[in-house]
Amino acid sequence: MNAAAWAQKKPSKSLKERAVVLVLFLLALVSVLTTAGIIFTLFGETLQFFRQVPLLEFLFAPEWTPLFAEPRYGIGALLAGTFLFTAIGLVVAIPLGLLTAAYLSEYAPFEQSVRVKGIMELLEGIPTVVFGYFALLFVTPIFQNLIPGLNLFNPLSAGLVLGFAILPYISNVASDAMMAVPRSLREAAYALGATKFEVVTRVVFPAAISGIVAAIILATSRAIGETMIAAIAAGQRPMLTLDPRETIATMTSYIVQAATGDQPAGSLASRALFSVGTTLFVLTLTFNILAQRIVERYRERYE
Repeated sequence: MNAAAWAQKKPSKSLKERAVVLVLFLLALVSVLTTAGIIFTLFGETLQFFRQVPLLEFLFAPEWTPLFAEPRYGIGALLAGTFLFTAIGLVVAIPLGLLTAAYLSEYAPFEQSVRVKGIMELLEGIPTVVFGYFALLFVTPIFQNLIPGLNLFNPLSAGLVLGFAILPYISNVASDAMMAVPRSLREAAYALGATKFEVVTRVVFPAAISGIVAAIILATSRAIGETMIAAIAAGQRPMLTLDPRETIATMTSYIVQAATGDQPAGSLASRALFSVGTTLFVLTLTFNILAQRIVERYRERYE
């Protein structure tokens, strides 16, 4: 029997299968349309904002005071606060997360690794508002006794606690990537006389670099979008500074502040809120695209 005759005799899809395909397509379409609606709303309001505020002022003005009597619209103050807050969190989370991942995948017994991973997942489930109040009421008073000039609301204690909040994102994903490295690579390195430390640093880490980079990117995106820790412990005063002792505001904390205000819809102040949301969206998208390129480059190099 040739292929044409077999295709004619092949039974067609049942009604149930067609219904399942249609339902799955509609569910996927809902996700796409929701994303398109968010983008349309963000960019539509942002374009209306830039019809009243020059782009150069938005990018280079040193102050962000859209709710004042004499408003200023310099996003740089919010960007500086966001980057400072995120950087402090990553300085804590990246080394601790990678060391934890190396221990879980290469040194810990299997039963202990499972238990530690469970604890890390439990830490991941703690509400961030709890982390925020922990930073404000416990960490900050200790730092104020050690660091002169530290304000009550500051990115130092907030970023430190943020580092522990995003620690599971790095440790769990990175350890899974390291465990996925073929056992044969480790055995080959041991056969050449490599030590345990050399196997981890020169074989496992390079082979799992794409997963490790993905873990760091995931944690970075999580840190940039963090709201409650920044709003509670870092403050809500936009300031163009990199001093971790000063009170700052991040893009997310400003969104919280502005969204709970009483400015009317369609006003310039409300459209400033959308401009900040669009900036956050574009920043995250650009960062993820760049990270994907880096991951692909390392995959081509080591795989």
